[in-house]
Amino acid sequence: MTSTPAGQDRPNLQKAIEEMVGSGFTGVTLRVHDEQGAWAGTAGVRELGDTAKPPVDGHVRIGSNTKTFTAATALRLVAEGAIDLDAPVADHLPEFGPDPRITARMLLQHTSGVFNFTGEYYEDGTFAPGIAATTAGREWVDNRFATHRPEELVRLALSRPARFEPGTDWSYSNTNYVLVRLLIEKVTGRPLAEEMQRLVLGPLGLTGTLLPGTDPEIPEPYAHAYYRYEDAGRHTVDVTRQNPSWISTGGDMISTTRDLHTFISALTGGTLLPAPLLAEMCTPHPKAGYGLGVFVQEVDGGGTVITHNGGMAGHGALMYSTPDGRTTLTAALNYVDDAELSLAAAFQQAVQRLVAEVFGGGRAGSAAAGR
Repeated sequence: MTSTPAGQDRPNLQKAIEEMVGSGFTGVTLRVHDEQGAWAGTAGVRELGDTAKPPVDGHVRIGSNTKTFTAATALRLVAEGAIDLDAPVADHLPEFGPDPRITARMLLQHTSGVFNFTGEYYEDGTFAPGIAATTAGREWVDNRFATHRPEELVRLALSRPARFEPGTDWSYSNTNYVLVRLLIEKVTGRPLAEEMQRLVLGPLGLTGTLLPGTDPEIPEPYAHAYYRYEDAGRHTVDVTRQNPSWISTGGDMISTTRDLHTFISALTGGTLLPAPLLAEMCTPHPKAGYGLGVFVQEVDGGGTVITHNGGMAGHGALMYSTPDGRTTLTAALNYVDDAELSLAAAFQQAVQRLVAEVFGGGRAGSAAAGR
């Protein structure tokens, strides 16, 4: 199923997403905007046991792409003078007792060192678990409608030892972006959803994008998400409906491939942020290539892509753009997730294939996936 301008044919793109389904994804929707125009296609199924294709502009839980939306909102507040990137966050959030050296910039770039409330993986291979809600397997499935307040997530994380001294290293932590949420709400006196609507979603007309809060529903149309676990046999559960408060601004938002395209092209194209702030956002940390809410990937052929990807328990989303916003790739994925992350290798390979197809010709050959 495709939606293309008259006369346009992109068989390589359609083949790529069909091969993704062959590698294990239940459904894939891809949207590309480039010099050839706009193209959208789907492959696989909307729901296990059915034959209907995933909807071309269906809603999907976008996971860590939430971080880019949150960063854009925070940087708009920097432009308004409400947030100082390099001031101590503790000035606004003293009740949580964060290290006084931690700044908003460190939170946005994952250089604060704060413990990741969804669990911390260390270089020696050890793992320190976070909140019980993120424990894989049946426990997560059985508790997926529980409510977790962002304050709860932050207090747990800050009760654990820091990974490193603030500003001295880089480590991806969902806690950083929950702290950014609380910072935005403190300095504005309004919920993040209201500020994001005022500063990002409203100006760009992103009517398919929302922060669900504790609401387990996802608007129609959508493709289904699944989780598989072992417990006296193998169980596959439809987890499309879930209370996403367990991840908060680490990855709770819902969007569409069309809205993701509109957002990332406007962001990189300079519509949302003043040029100096956009330049800071897209200046990568040397360890991981992470700016302020985006990965900046130097790729084969000497090109660059601005990107963030995300996964959310059987739903996933890809978001890529050239630095000028003129070429974008956005995708929605649905799959059967599990504790072993069985599709991780297929995910990485598929992303590299898609990026090579869209950003090839000396501009991009491969790119690392976001979290």
